[in-house]
Amino acid sequence: MADTKRFITKEELEKHNKAGDLWISIQGKIYNVTYWANDHPGGQLPLLSLAGQDVTDAFVAYHPGTAWQYLDKFFTGFYLKDYAVSEASKDYRKLVAEFSKLGLFEKKGHGVFISLCLIAVLFCLSVYGVLCSDSRLFRLVCGGLMGFCWIQSGWIGHDSGHYQVMSSPGFNNFVQILSGNCLAGISIGWWKCNHNAHHIACNSLEYDPDLQHMPFFVVSSKFFGSITSYFYDRKLNFDSVTRFLVSYQHWTFYPVMCLARINLFAQSFLILLSKRRLVSNRGLEFLGLVVFWIWYPLLVSCLPSWGERITFVVASFSVTGIQHVQFCLNHFSSSVYVGPPSGNNWFEKQTEGTLNISCSSWMDWFHGGLQFQIEHHLFPRLPRCQLRRISPFVRELCKKHNLPYNIASFSKANALTWKTLRTAALQARDLTNPVPKNLVWEAVNTHG
Repeated sequence: MADTKRFITKEELEKHNKAGDLWISIQGKIYNVTYWANDHPGGQLPLLSLAGQDVTDAFVAYHPGTAWQYLDKFFTGFYLKDYAVSEASKDYRKLVAEFSKLGLFEKKGHGVFISLCLIAVLFCLSVYGVLCSDSRLFRLVCGGLMGFCWIQSGWIGHDSGHYQVMSSPGFNNFVQILSGNCLAGISIGWWKCNHNAHHIACNSLEYDPDLQHMPFFVVSSKFFGSITSYFYDRKLNFDSVTRFLVSYQHWTFYPVMCLARINLFAQSFLILLSKRRLVSNRGLEFLGLVVFWIWYPLLVSCLPSWGERITFVVASFSVTGIQHVQFCLNHFSSSVYVGPPSGNNWFEKQTEGTLNISCSSWMDWFHGGLQFQIEHHLFPRLPRCQLRRISPFVRELCKKHNLPYNIASFSKANALTWKTLRTAALQARDLTNPVPKNLVWEAVNTHG
């Protein structure tokens, strides 16, 4: 019997790569998701980033087995001609299937309950110290405790954005808004939008928002050409002010990280007040931010003097800066590229652009799962408590396909990040019409 299947070439598929004409391929079958993109639970941006490509590995990574049943209504009737799968992708998909059979995606352990209890204890201690303690030193410590509380709430928000940490979707969303918006002042909708884009386009200078920190930081001289951010939908201009700030970025990195939360506050309001269809439950999220901006200033105002109020805020922001540094360590010193992500080398790009942090199991609470960043990027739906268990399998798969499995200690990762920033800083100073150097800068930087 003659083959009645209709085929299109890879080149023809690539033409359907924009918002009004968005096709994708999954296991060689072509789907038209143009009109569904705005309703995609992960947002429109991940689909746009991989539009006109085969996205099988990304689909497998982000969707449970139950999601396959919804694909048929988007099927165009076309198949991808000469569809081929790399050996690395074959092994990766087998590993996903094996973990699914073992039930690892559903076994969340007691980590969420412990984290929620820790958050409650840290929050209550901080509030108690401000309202009831007579010790100025203890009240300052309470500012730091609030920072640790925000860090733990960030890990819960991160986990709940990737998989359902609670018993129902509604309860999961409630915990997200409570821990993110109400407790920490960060829009969970903004975070999911930003973080999904980061995962899909890991270390793409144009598509990954986690590398787009101009005018303060750049990780590559490729930013000097004023590239376009497809996440923020604007050009990132490398002007004279940016070049000056970047020239000192290896020295300003840690101080800026201590205040990075201010940017998160601003981004949360900007996305909720914008007309971009990126956030669901916009009204509820905005209400959550209002709750934060009532209780936190009110708590700070209960301190007896302006000096203590300022130091309390600085302490809470500075401690939270540890987490902002952690977010940078996994990717700043890794391989970067220009252009859109490719669905055909998903496994390769995730490993090349990611750095693990080596630590003992008793320190897992400190890193919140980011210590197994390679495993997390390959299996984002996998609960945090399973990452250490699957690590040997991922390491073996990387070895089999001659792919990097980058890992460093926390101190070494900091050194690598600082080195990357310093290299870009020196390159920025060597451009035409260099920023005037002073003797202190020369003494420190000329000889390292």
